[in-house]
Amino acid sequence: MAQKINDYYLKQWQKPIISFFDYLPIKYEATEKEWQIRQLIWDFKDGRRSGKVAELVARQIRAQFGSLCDTITFACIPACTVVANAIRYEEFAEEVCRLTGATNAYKAITIEGERLAVHENQNGKNIESVYIIKFNRDFFNGKKVLLFDDIITRGFSYARFACEIENFGAEVLGGYFLGRTLLK
Repeated sequence: MAQKINDYYLKQWQKPIISFFDYLPIKYEATEKEWQIRQLIWDFKDGRRSGKVAELVARQIRAQFGSLCDTITFACIPACTVVANAIRYEEFAEEVCRLTGATNAYKAITIEGERLAVHENQNGKNIESVYIIKFNRDFFNGKKVLLFDDIITRGFSYARFACEIENFGAEVLGGYFLGRTLLK
């Protein structure tokens, strides 16, 4: 089923969306450099190399926002499970905020259960589990929020999450992504 595109999503996609690397899915043959990028992203997802990625992200935030870094709230789009979310984002978000002076939104977003994950494979799509994201709505009211996620493919998860944050009175400034999936 095609995902519905609405004006709210289009508004989010018009904001700055920065990806640090092109990510080539495993179903495609890759060069040595593409394998290195895959490994970096996989390591980050597993909670390794978060310091290196935090430095990369912090450097971009400082370059883009300069002296306004301390007015930004940094929020990670949650991973697929509570455990994966903590492994992937807790220390990472803390380090990005330490390096930039941004406010850390990690504790203002909690998840319960597991999220709906749609995986495409040769047999079509399979759908697994569900999770619920809970927000501290008051925390986001009036904040300027920069979102982060490990991978962006089409941008629906980013747009949906950004719209939700803005429903609480925040202004989403855009999104940073460690990798952008190359669709061939």
